[in-house]
Amino acid sequence: MVNLYTPQAIWGRELRHYRKAASLTQGQLAERIHFSESLISGIETGQLPASPDFAETCDRVLDTGGALHRLLDWRKGQVFPSWFGRWRDKEREAVTLRIYEPMVVPGLLQTKAYACALLGDDVAAAARLERQAILTREGPPPPTLRCVIDELVLHRLVGSPEIVYEQLKSLVELAGPQISVQVVPHGCVRTGILAGFAIATLQGGAEIAYLETAIHGLTTGDRDEVAAAVKQFEAIRIEALPLSMSLDLIKRTAEEKWT
Repeated sequence: MVNLYTPQAIWGRELRHYRKAASLTQGQLAERIHFSESLISGIETGQLPASPDFAETCDRVLDTGGALHRLLDWRKGQVFPSWFGRWRDKEREAVTLRIYEPMVVPGLLQTKAYACALLGDDVAAAARLERQAILTREGPPPPTLRCVIDELVLHRLVGSPEIVYEQLKSLVELAGPQISVQVVPHGCVRTGILAGFAIATLQGGAEIAYLETAIHGLTTGDRDEVAAAVKQFEAIRIEALPLSMSLDLIKRTAEEKWT
């Protein structure tokens, strides 16, 4: 259920107010601004965020005097999307984190240069790096981090060859008793259609899952969904190379492809 009082939801209600004041249906507005009716519906109900381009176009068509674009200022103070907040809290509480990432290096292990190149935003990159503080904190003890990545991650250019080289070197240097990185080799059909996900085990044994979707991330404590995520993670981990072989592959790829 969408929180009706988030800034995103409030913005959506303002859009609906101006649309109705102009005596337009969602379909009629869609025809005039050349955005889909489903997008307008999602924004008005607070399920989807509005982009600056969308806001400016609506301002022009609805003759709001720029009100909708100005109302987007709330986003400047929000580094993380609203839907990510719950997972970030659980991430901080976790005693163990298990992460599968098929596309890029997991955020908790990204270097500053890699994060900046990936996000294209220094503020967002800084916030991502701030999350990494859980791995070096003194109290409570840092979580054990178990990451599994697809081999494709090692071959994806992010920013520049130098950035990827330093990122892969960093993965090798970080590996140890607390942090492990295993690589699923090319050709594993099981992982080819999966999106990334993570599982946090909290003090006392409760588990929470974070599931990536095409639109946003979903944090869930539903027992069946978490159990399915755990089962999937273990199935993927079995397909991955052992830790020592994974680190050798990461080092070899860094030297052979990115230097």
